[in-house]
Amino acid sequence: MHPNCEPVNDILQEAGLVGRVQMLDEAVSTARAAAAYLGCPVGAIANSLIFATDGGAALLIMTSGAHRVDMIKVGEQLGVELRRATAEFVREHTSQPIGGVAPVGHPQRIPTIIDRALADFDQLWAAGGIPHAVFPLTYRELVLLTDGRELDVS
Repeated sequence: MHPNCEPVNDILQEAGLVGRVQMLDEAVSTARAAAAYLGCPVGAIANSLIFATDGGAALLIMTSGAHRVDMIKVGEQLGVELRRATAEFVREHTSQPIGGVAPVGHPQRIPTIIDRALADFDQLWAAGGIPHAVFPLTYRELVLLTDGRELDVS
């Protein structure tokens, strides 16, 4: 297993979740590619998107693969201005590459927003630390695992 996936698996185990990181034969760095590979609706893919706040902090938004984050709407709800993070910023804050960012397993906890639209699915799939890794979980497990704040993000 890739070293980026090990801390994610450890956190899943410590939290008592049943799902574990699964290594895939090919990279699935987009929600559409992941859904096609896994045979699930694109909306059930829990995309991990890192944004930078106007104060320079990282913010993780777990959004449905069927949605685009409305940065203005979310920023207004949080009282910050958001911008897309660079690949370097993402790697610095998560130790993981874009397309494989897991909701957990980062060097330090990143404040997290959870897209309420993900609650429409019984099972979600999230990246496991690299684009070749995913793991299953429920909406409630995602909220608890990340201590995420639930919002409408699109």
